[in-house]
Amino acid sequence: MNDIMLAPSLLSADFSDLKSAISLIENNGGKVVHIDVMDGIFVPQISYGQPIVKSIRPLTKLPFDVHLMIEKPENHVETFAESGADWITFHHEACVHSHRLVQKIHSLGKKAGVSIVPSTPVSAIRELLEYVDLVLVMTVSPGFGGQALIPSCVKKITELKKIREEEALDFKISVDGGVNSQTLGDVVKAGADIVVSGSSFFKGELAWER
Repeated sequence: MNDIMLAPSLLSADFSDLKSAISLIENNGGKVVHIDVMDGIFVPQISYGQPIVKSIRPLTKLPFDVHLMIEKPENHVETFAESGADWITFHHEACVHSHRLVQKIHSLGKKAGVSIVPSTPVSAIRELLEYVDLVLVMTVSPGFGGQALIPSCVKKITELKKIREEEALDFKISVDGGVNSQTLGDVVKAGADIVVSGSSFFKGELAWER
């Protein structure tokens, strides 16, 4: 487990005290802060935007993975980069010109990630894999915390790992949705490098050793 990066999601934190939430992440083995940005269009809920990212950036040296669950992510990557994002992850389903967007993120000096929802196969992003730094596999339908992991999605992690090994690629595999003490072993065994946890982490059910 020492090789697996824990990325707690602020979506499940107390929004009135994000400073304490970040301290909790630092003190319980978090290696990445996962920031879910939702626009109420691509997903039903609305969360937070660039001002929040900018306001919490001074609170930690941990990298921020800003997960854009929004339509037209290409219109917002520059401002999220300026606000303090280290990794910018967009949804394949929300972007037509994904290659161009990956290039734009890299031109800003940031790492580029692509995410897929449960209904999207790995084959849909096959042409992007040699260019991205991260692939985020959603194991629940995005938009709400506390959902149960969809077991069939775990196969995508194994598929991505196989492609990475066969073609000597260098992207990390992240998994987000329903990861708890019962499902953690399955996603790690499948090949996940990064585990995103929201509800389970902030309830104290899932933590790494420091």
